[in-house]
Amino acid sequence: MRILVLGATGFLGRHATGSLRALPGAQVLEAGRRGTLPVEVPFEAFCDVPLDLATADPARFAEVLRAAAPDAVVNCAGAVGGSALALTATNARGPAALCEALRAAAPRARLVHLGSAAEYGAADGRAPLAESGTTRPVGLYGAAKLAGTLAVTGSGLDATVLRVFNPVGPGAPDGSLPGRLARELRRAGPDGRVRVGDLSAYRDFVDARDVADAVVRAVTAPGPVPPVLNIGSGTARPSRDVAGELVRAAGFRGTLDEGGDGSHRSAAVPWQEADITLATRTLGWLPRRTLTESLTDLWHDTARTPESAR
Repeated sequence: MRILVLGATGFLGRHATGSLRALPGAQVLEAGRRGTLPVEVPFEAFCDVPLDLATADPARFAEVLRAAAPDAVVNCAGAVGGSALALTATNARGPAALCEALRAAAPRARLVHLGSAAEYGAADGRAPLAESGTTRPVGLYGAAKLAGTLAVTGSGLDATVLRVFNPVGPGAPDGSLPGRLARELRRAGPDGRVRVGDLSAYRDFVDARDVADAVVRAVTAPGPVPPVLNIGSGTARPSRDVAGELVRAAGFRGTLDEGGDGSHRSAAVPWQEADITLATRTLGWLPRRTLTESLTDLWHDTARTPESAR
């Protein structure tokens, strides 16, 4: 089975690629942040054609896909910050361009696209969010991710969107609360002071390795897969629990000050929890790692990852 992974160098992309490589008989072709595949891949078209979905010409990208002849494409590419142009180009235009190229060059390939819980926006009270529920994103990131989801689900391809809630685990980027807090705790030392924003918002945290397991199951599932599947832990936890677990893992005895600036989305979306019934029923998937395990592994990973690589 030949699998092309876009965004393979990102947080979720690295975990997904590692799990896909463990599939018997799988040949995994990786495309990194800029989309350029390594020159040793034996497809000449990959050497010079950029695969940055934010700017890619679908016609040229189709040529690459014809050379690759993938059985499946996994799109982990995305932007969580930056300008409005960057957010919309990567998260909305990118999936649309990918679908157009796939229709032209590899219409039978299965597409697994990573979406985001930000597409839902605020929950109605404290009811778990199901795939059939209303999507009301509160910011440009969520709106752009939703546009990407609509491009995929309306493409007519054999495609599914894994709507990922709050991923955590080793390699979590500084742009996420867990990643940023782990780095700040390590910089502060055991008796230092770390300033954070309000930690009262409830989120559904899911280990990136469990997300990778869901990707593998979506790629290999026989027959059609539902157009959207929630991938989360199925449990809402206060962000303060994340801080507490990291403080414990770090042996931190200092001061954690919640008086810093919080994010707009945390204030606008105070509670989210995934209903993962559909993913469990159709993929046989369940998250296996606890939040404690995810954050302990994240803490140890920050000691191994140099500052220049973060």
